[in-house]
Amino acid sequence: MNTRTRACLGLVALLTAALTACGSSSTGAGGQVVGVDYPRSDTDFWNSYIKYTPEFGKELGLELKTTNSQNDVAKLTANVQTFISQGVKGVAMAPQDTAAIAPTLEQLAAKKIPVVTVDTRPDSGDVFMVVRADNRAYGEKACRFLGAKLAGKGKVVMLQGDLSSINGRDRTEAFNDCMKANYPGITVLGEATNWDGAVAAQKLQTDLTANPDVKGVYMQSSFALSGTLQVLKQKNLLVPPTDPKHVFIVSNDGIPEELKNIAEGNIDATVSQPADLYAKYALQYVKAAIEGKTFNPGKTDHDSTIVQVRPGLLEDQLSAPLVTADGGTSDGVTSLKHDDKSLWGTKLG
Repeated sequence: MNTRTRACLGLVALLTAALTACGSSSTGAGGQVVGVDYPRSDTDFWNSYIKYTPEFGKELGLELKTTNSQNDVAKLTANVQTFISQGVKGVAMAPQDTAAIAPTLEQLAAKKIPVVTVDTRPDSGDVFMVVRADNRAYGEKACRFLGAKLAGKGKVVMLQGDLSSINGRDRTEAFNDCMKANYPGITVLGEATNWDGAVAAQKLQTDLTANPDVKGVYMQSSFALSGTLQVLKQKNLLVPPTDPKHVFIVSNDGIPEELKNIAEGNIDATVSQPADLYAKYALQYVKAAIEGKTFNPGKTDHDSTIVQVRPGLLEDQLSAPLVTADGGTSDGVTSLKHDDKSLWGTKLG
Protein backbone atom coordinates (compact mmCIF):
# COMPACT_ATOMS: atom_id res chain seq x y z
CA MET A 1 0.00 0.00 0.00
CA ASN A 2 1.62 3.33 -1.01
CA THR A 3 1.68 6.53 0.99
CA ARG A 4 -1.02 8.19 -1.11
CA THR A 5 -3.38 5.22 -0.63
CA ARG A 6 -2.81 5.23 3.14
CA ALA A 7 -3.55 8.96 3.25
CA CYS A 8 -6.79 8.53 1.30
CA LEU A 9 -7.94 5.66 3.51
CA GLY A 10 -7.12 7.69 6.58
CA LEU A 11 -9.14 10.62 5.29
CA VAL A 12 -12.11 8.32 4.57
CA ALA A 13 -11.91 6.92 8.11
CA LEU A 14 -11.84 10.39 9.62
CA LEU A 15 -14.83 11.51 7.54
CA THR A 16 -16.76 8.37 8.47
CA ALA A 17 -16.08 8.93 12.16
CA ALA A 18 -17.10 12.55 11.91
CA LEU A 19 -20.35 11.70 10.14
CA THR A 20 -21.14 8.97 12.68
CA ALA A 21 -20.56 11.34 15.58
CA CYS A 22 -22.66 14.02 13.91
CA GLY A 23 -25.48 11.53 13.32
CA SER A 24 -25.48 10.39 16.95
CA SER A 25 -25.61 13.97 18.19
CA SER A 26 -28.52 15.02 15.98
CA THR A 27 -30.47 11.82 16.64
CA GLY A 28 -29.95 12.18 20.36
CA ALA A 29 -31.26 15.76 20.38
CA GLY A 30 -29.69 16.35 23.76
CA GLY A 31 -30.56 12.91 25.09
CA GLN A 32 -34.30 13.18 24.35
CA VAL A 33 -34.82 10.24 21.97
CA VAL A 34 -37.66 8.13 23.38
CA GLY A 35 -39.09 4.78 22.33
CA VAL A 36 -42.87 4.32 22.56
CA ASP A 37 -44.42 0.91 22.04
CA TYR A 38 -48.12 0.98 21.25
CA PRO A 39 -49.76 -2.16 22.68
CA ARG A 40 -52.39 -2.60 19.97
CA SER A 41 -54.35 -0.69 17.34
CA ASP A 42 -57.57 -2.68 17.19
CA THR A 43 -59.63 -0.59 19.63
CA ASP A 44 -60.83 3.00 19.54
CA PHE A 45 -59.24 3.64 22.91
CA TRP A 46 -55.72 2.64 21.86
CA ASN A 47 -56.08 4.34 18.49
CA SER A 48 -56.87 7.53 20.40
CA TYR A 49 -53.75 7.04 22.53
CA ILE A 50 -51.73 6.54 19.33
CA LYS A 51 -53.15 9.81 17.98
CA TYR A 52 -52.28 11.80 21.09
CA THR A 53 -48.74 10.47 21.60
CA PRO A 54 -46.91 12.29 18.77
CA GLU A 55 -48.78 15.49 19.59
CA PHE A 56 -47.45 15.50 23.15
CA GLY A 57 -44.04 14.27 22.01
CA LYS A 58 -43.70 17.34 19.80
CA GLU A 59 -44.96 19.57 22.60
CA LEU A 60 -42.28 18.20 24.93
CA GLY A 61 -39.49 18.43 22.36
CA LEU A 62 -38.97 14.66 22.20
CA GLU A 63 -37.93 12.63 19.20
CA LEU A 64 -40.08 9.50 19.19
CA LYS A 65 -39.28 6.06 17.85
CA THR A 66 -42.51 4.05 17.77
CA THR A 67 -43.47 0.38 17.40
CA ASN A 68 -46.64 -1.66 17.84
CA SER A 69 -46.50 -4.97 19.73
CA GLN A 70 -50.06 -5.98 18.76
CA ASN A 71 -50.91 -7.50 22.13
CA ASP A 72 -47.94 -9.90 21.86
CA VAL A 73 -45.27 -9.85 24.56
CA ALA A 74 -42.77 -11.55 22.22
CA LYS A 75 -43.19 -8.69 19.74
CA LEU A 76 -42.82 -6.20 22.57
CA THR A 77 -39.53 -7.83 23.56
CA ALA A 78 -38.31 -7.63 19.96
CA ASN A 79 -39.42 -4.01 19.71
CA VAL A 80 -37.41 -3.16 22.81
CA GLN A 81 -34.32 -4.62 21.12
CA THR A 82 -35.00 -2.27 18.22
CA PHE A 83 -35.24 0.67 20.60
CA ILE A 84 -31.94 -0.24 22.21
CA SER A 85 -30.26 -0.42 18.79
CA GLN A 86 -31.72 3.01 17.98
CA GLY A 87 -30.10 4.49 21.07
CA VAL A 88 -33.24 5.58 22.91
CA LYS A 89 -32.75 7.18 26.30
CA GLY A 90 -36.12 6.11 27.72
CA VAL A 91 -39.10 3.91 26.88
CA ALA A 92 -42.87 4.16 27.35
CA MET A 93 -44.81 0.92 26.97
CA ALA A 94 -48.14 -0.64 27.89
CA PRO A 95 -47.45 -4.37 28.36
CA GLN A 96 -50.70 -6.33 28.15
CA ASP A 97 -49.17 -9.44 29.75
CA THR A 98 -47.97 -7.87 32.97
CA ALA A 99 -46.25 -11.01 34.25
CA ALA A 100 -44.19 -11.89 31.18
CA ILE A 101 -42.63 -8.45 30.75
CA ALA A 102 -40.24 -8.80 33.73
CA PRO A 103 -37.15 -10.06 31.79
CA THR A 104 -37.45 -7.19 29.30
CA LEU A 105 -37.62 -4.67 32.13
CA GLU A 106 -34.52 -6.22 33.66
CA GLN A 107 -32.65 -5.83 30.40
CA LEU A 108 -33.60 -2.16 30.11
CA ALA A 109 -32.65 -1.54 33.73
CA ALA A 110 -29.23 -3.12 33.12
CA LYS A 111 -28.69 -0.62 30.30
CA LYS A 112 -29.92 2.23 32.51
CA ILE A 113 -32.81 3.02 30.18
CA PRO A 114 -35.75 4.21 32.30
CA VAL A 115 -39.21 2.82 31.60
CA VAL A 116 -42.67 4.27 32.15
CA THR A 117 -45.58 1.87 31.79
CA VAL A 118 -48.95 3.17 30.66
CA ASP A 119 -52.35 1.75 31.67
CA THR A 120 -50.79 -1.42 33.07
CA ARG A 121 -48.48 -2.16 36.00
CA PRO A 122 -45.89 -4.94 35.74
CA ASP A 123 -46.30 -7.75 38.24
CA SER A 124 -42.57 -7.58 38.94
CA GLY A 125 -39.62 -5.55 37.76
CA ASP A 126 -38.66 -1.91 38.16
CA VAL A 127 -40.06 1.02 36.22
CA PHE A 128 -39.61 4.74 36.81
CA MET A 129 -43.36 5.42 36.99
CA VAL A 130 -46.65 3.74 36.21
CA VAL A 131 -49.18 6.07 34.56
CA ARG A 132 -52.56 4.57 35.15
CA ALA A 133 -55.97 5.12 36.70
CA ASP A 134 -57.17 3.19 39.73
CA ASN A 135 -58.55 0.09 38.01
CA ARG A 136 -60.07 -1.25 41.22
CA ALA A 137 -62.13 1.94 41.28
CA TYR A 138 -63.38 1.03 37.77
CA GLY A 139 -64.84 -2.20 39.10
CA GLU A 140 -66.21 -0.50 42.20
CA LYS A 141 -67.95 2.26 40.21
CA ALA A 142 -69.48 -0.25 37.79
CA CYS A 143 -70.71 -2.33 40.72
CA ARG A 144 -72.27 0.65 42.50
CA PHE A 145 -74.01 1.84 39.34
CA LEU A 146 -75.49 -1.56 38.49
CA GLY A 147 -76.30 -2.32 42.12
CA ALA A 148 -78.35 0.85 42.35
CA LYS A 149 -80.09 0.35 38.99
CA LEU A 150 -81.04 -3.25 39.84
CA ALA A 151 -82.08 -2.31 43.38
CA GLY A 152 -79.73 -4.98 44.72
CA LYS A 153 -81.45 -7.94 42.99
CA GLY A 154 -81.07 -10.03 39.83
CA LYS A 155 -78.24 -11.20 37.60
CA VAL A 156 -75.43 -9.39 35.81
CA VAL A 157 -72.89 -10.60 33.27
CA MET A 158 -69.31 -9.42 33.70
CA LEU A 159 -67.31 -9.56 30.44
CA GLN A 160 -63.84 -9.75 31.91
CA GLY A 161 -60.61 -8.68 30.33
CA ASP A 162 -57.54 -10.88 30.27
CA LEU A 163 -56.74 -12.04 33.81
CA SER A 164 -53.03 -12.19 32.87
CA SER A 165 -53.27 -8.40 32.95
CA ILE A 166 -53.31 -6.45 36.21
CA ASN A 167 -56.18 -4.42 34.74
CA GLY A 168 -58.37 -7.44 34.16
CA ARG A 169 -57.61 -8.75 37.65
CA ASP A 170 -58.19 -5.40 39.37
CA ARG A 171 -61.52 -4.74 37.67
CA THR A 172 -62.75 -8.29 38.21
CA GLU A 173 -61.74 -8.55 41.86
CA ALA A 174 -63.10 -5.12 42.76
CA PHE A 175 -66.44 -5.74 41.03
CA ASN A 176 -66.87 -9.12 42.71
CA ASP A 177 -65.79 -7.82 46.13
CA CYS A 178 -68.18 -4.87 45.91
CA MET A 179 -71.11 -7.02 44.82
CA LYS A 180 -70.50 -9.54 47.59
CA ALA A 181 -70.22 -6.86 50.26
CA ASN A 182 -73.02 -4.53 49.15
CA TYR A 183 -75.44 -6.41 46.89
CA PRO A 184 -75.56 -10.07 47.97
CA GLY A 185 -78.88 -10.41 46.16
CA ILE A 186 -77.17 -9.95 42.77
CA THR A 187 -75.64 -12.97 41.03
CA VAL A 188 -72.53 -12.23 38.94
CA LEU A 189 -71.89 -14.38 35.86
CA GLY A 190 -68.19 -13.85 35.18
CA GLU A 191 -66.94 -14.56 31.65
CA ALA A 192 -63.28 -14.56 30.60
CA THR A 193 -62.88 -12.92 27.17
CA ASN A 194 -59.16 -12.16 26.76
CA TRP A 195 -60.16 -8.63 25.61
CA ASP A 196 -61.67 -10.25 22.48
CA GLY A 197 -64.94 -8.75 21.24
CA ALA A 198 -66.07 -11.86 19.35
CA VAL A 199 -65.53 -14.06 22.40
CA ALA A 200 -67.41 -11.56 24.57
CA ALA A 201 -70.39 -11.50 22.20
CA GLN A 202 -70.57 -15.28 22.02
CA LYS A 203 -70.47 -15.68 25.80
CA LEU A 204 -73.05 -12.95 26.34
CA GLN A 205 -75.34 -14.67 23.82
CA THR A 206 -75.03 -17.93 25.75
CA ASP A 207 -75.63 -16.26 29.11
CA LEU A 208 -78.73 -14.39 27.94
CA THR A 209 -80.17 -17.56 26.44
CA ALA A 210 -79.62 -19.55 29.62
CA ASN A 211 -80.55 -16.66 31.93
CA PRO A 212 -83.33 -14.53 30.42
CA ASP A 213 -83.54 -12.68 33.74
CA VAL A 214 -80.12 -11.01 33.28
CA LYS A 215 -80.63 -7.28 33.84
CA GLY A 216 -77.09 -5.90 33.78
CA VAL A 217 -73.79 -6.17 31.89
CA TYR A 218 -70.37 -4.93 32.95
CA MET A 219 -68.00 -4.67 29.98
CA GLN A 220 -64.47 -4.21 31.28
CA SER A 221 -63.52 -2.34 28.11
CA SER A 222 -65.15 -0.92 24.99
CA PHE A 223 -63.75 -3.87 23.02
CA ALA A 224 -67.10 -5.57 23.77
CA LEU A 225 -69.36 -2.65 22.83
CA SER A 226 -70.26 -3.52 19.25
CA GLY A 227 -70.86 -7.21 19.93
CA THR A 228 -72.90 -6.52 23.05
CA LEU A 229 -75.21 -4.14 21.19
CA GLN A 230 -75.65 -6.68 18.37
CA VAL A 231 -76.57 -9.47 20.79
CA LEU A 232 -79.08 -7.28 22.62
CA LYS A 233 -80.63 -6.19 19.32
CA GLN A 234 -80.99 -9.81 18.18
CA LYS A 235 -82.81 -10.62 21.40
CA ASN A 236 -85.04 -7.52 21.20
CA LEU A 237 -83.43 -6.17 24.36
CA LEU A 238 -81.88 -3.04 22.86
CA VAL A 239 -84.59 -0.80 24.27
CA PRO A 240 -84.61 2.55 26.14
CA PRO A 241 -83.96 2.68 29.91
CA THR A 242 -87.65 3.42 30.45
CA ASP A 243 -88.62 0.02 28.99
CA PRO A 244 -88.89 -2.81 31.58
CA LYS A 245 -86.87 -5.06 29.23
CA HIS A 246 -83.87 -2.71 29.31
CA VAL A 247 -80.56 -4.31 30.27
CA PHE A 248 -78.34 -1.85 32.12
CA ILE A 249 -74.81 -1.67 30.73
CA VAL A 250 -71.62 -0.17 32.14
CA SER A 251 -68.45 -0.02 30.10
CA ASN A 252 -64.87 1.20 30.62
CA ASP A 253 -62.90 3.58 28.36
CA GLY A 254 -64.88 6.71 27.52
CA ILE A 255 -64.49 6.55 23.74
CA PRO A 256 -66.77 8.76 21.61
CA GLU A 257 -68.87 5.75 20.54
CA GLU A 258 -69.67 4.93 24.17
CA LEU A 259 -70.69 8.53 24.88
CA LYS A 260 -72.92 8.49 21.78
CA ASN A 261 -74.60 5.27 22.91
CA ILE A 262 -75.16 6.67 26.40
CA ALA A 263 -76.87 9.69 24.85
CA GLU A 264 -79.05 7.38 22.73
CA GLY A 265 -80.00 5.19 25.71
CA ASN A 266 -78.35 2.03 24.35
CA ILE A 267 -75.87 1.79 27.23
CA ASP A 268 -76.05 3.53 30.56
CA ALA A 269 -72.58 4.40 31.81
CA THR A 270 -68.86 4.14 31.28
CA VAL A 271 -65.72 4.94 33.24
CA SER A 272 -63.60 7.35 31.22
CA GLN A 273 -59.98 6.22 30.92
CA PRO A 274 -57.98 9.33 30.02
CA ALA A 275 -56.30 8.37 26.73
CA ASP A 276 -55.01 11.89 26.27
CA LEU A 277 -53.51 12.14 29.76
CA TYR A 278 -51.98 8.66 29.47
CA ALA A 279 -50.01 9.90 26.46
CA LYS A 280 -49.14 13.25 28.00
CA TYR A 281 -47.90 12.11 31.39
CA ALA A 282 -46.19 8.95 30.15
CA LEU A 283 -43.94 11.12 28.00
CA GLN A 284 -43.52 13.74 30.71
CA TYR A 285 -42.30 11.10 33.16
CA VAL A 286 -39.95 9.54 30.60
CA LYS A 287 -38.44 12.97 29.97
CA ALA A 288 -38.19 13.59 33.72
CA ALA A 289 -36.43 10.25 34.20
CA ILE A 290 -33.89 11.06 31.49
CA GLU A 291 -33.25 14.40 33.19
CA GLY A 292 -32.65 12.71 36.54
CA LYS A 293 -35.74 14.00 38.34
CA THR A 294 -37.42 12.06 41.12
CA PHE A 295 -40.93 11.89 42.58
CA ASN A 296 -42.54 10.98 45.89
CA PRO A 297 -46.01 9.73 46.85
CA GLY A 298 -48.64 12.42 47.22
CA LYS A 299 -50.91 14.80 45.33
CA THR A 300 -49.78 16.08 41.95
CA ASP A 301 -50.40 19.35 40.11
CA HIS A 302 -52.71 17.60 37.63
CA ASP A 303 -55.57 16.32 39.82
CA SER A 304 -54.09 12.91 40.55
CA THR A 305 -52.26 11.09 43.31
CA ILE A 306 -48.92 9.29 43.18
CA VAL A 307 -49.04 6.16 45.33
CA GLN A 308 -46.39 3.60 46.20
CA VAL A 309 -47.87 0.28 45.12
CA ARG A 310 -44.88 -1.73 46.33
CA PRO A 311 -41.40 -0.81 47.59
CA GLY A 312 -39.67 1.27 44.95
CA LEU A 313 -42.62 1.38 42.51
CA LEU A 314 -44.68 4.55 42.12
CA GLU A 315 -47.98 4.88 40.27
CA ASP A 316 -49.58 8.14 39.19
CA GLN A 317 -53.29 7.39 39.43
CA LEU A 318 -55.05 9.74 37.05
CA SER A 319 -58.68 10.74 37.39
CA ALA A 320 -61.21 8.41 35.69
CA PRO A 321 -64.79 9.56 36.29
CA LEU A 322 -68.01 7.62 35.92
CA VAL A 323 -70.01 8.97 32.96
CA THR A 324 -73.80 8.69 32.70
CA ALA A 325 -76.72 10.12 30.75
CA ASP A 326 -77.74 12.60 33.43
CA GLY A 327 -74.56 13.17 35.42
CA GLY A 328 -76.28 11.88 38.53
CA THR A 329 -75.12 9.98 41.61
CA SER A 330 -75.43 6.20 41.99
CA ASP A 331 -75.17 4.81 45.52
CA GLY A 332 -72.73 7.55 46.51
CA VAL A 333 -70.71 7.55 43.26
CA THR A 334 -70.90 10.86 41.41
CA SER A 335 -70.73 11.00 37.61
CA LEU A 336 -70.21 13.42 34.74
CA LYS A 337 -72.79 13.88 32.02
CA HIS A 338 -71.95 12.23 28.69
CA ASP A 339 -71.44 15.57 26.94
CA ASP A 340 -69.24 17.14 29.62
CA LYS A 341 -66.51 19.11 27.81
CA SER A 342 -63.82 17.93 30.22
CA LEU A 343 -64.08 14.38 28.83
CA TRP A 344 -61.50 13.55 26.17
CA GLY A 345 -64.14 11.55 24.29
CA THR A 346 -66.22 14.68 23.67
CA LYS A 347 -63.22 16.36 22.04
CA LEU A 348 -62.91 13.58 19.46
CA GLY A 349 -66.58 12.79 19.00
